[in-house]
Amino acid sequence: MSSSKPLFFKAIFFVILILAISSCNKKKNPENKNNKYVLTKDPEEIEAYFFVATSKTTKSIISKSQLVQQKSLQTSVKDISIQIENSQNKLLQEINKIAVQKLIIINEINATVTNKDVYELKSQKNTDFDKAYLNSVSKSLSETIRLFESIANETNDTVILKLVTHYLPKQYEILRQTEKIKKTIN
Repeated sequence: MSSSKPLFFKAIFFVILILAISSCNKKKNPENKNNKYVLTKDPEEIEAYFFVATSKTTKSIISKSQLVQQKSLQTSVKDISIQIENSQNKLLQEINKIAVQKLIIINEINATVTNKDVYELKSQKNTDFDKAYLNSVSKSLSETIRLFESIANETNDTVILKLVTHYLPKQYEILRQTEKIKKTIN
């Protein structure tokens, strides 16, 4: 009888140990897969991601446009960059205003990552500079458009939907103008 007590306690110990290990494996956090954040179905998280990502791409577009106004040799590229900068500044102001109302903080922790495109653009030769700008800004505008379309499908918030319906056509129009100028330069 005395030898069965230690055997019984060992069995209980192993059962508890197996349950503890299996429960730890179930609680892995699926938030980060391959360094890409998975959006949850929580509307507040989706909206916060939208504001932060849109702000980041908008600031990048503004920086690129300001650089082009100083460095470009072609007036058509300078003109579109001024138009893009003005439009993106208005969008950024609107995003910041709504984010403040929703108590979403947009910070600049990864400013060097955000400005990677600007640094690459700065290092371009004068002959390739305008093409590089137009390619880069087209890519950023496409990303902004994708963010707008994505949030339009994910939210029912009337303020955000109003923002999207106001600025999405403008983003498409600027993208079309940019592509048109890109074709004339090539």
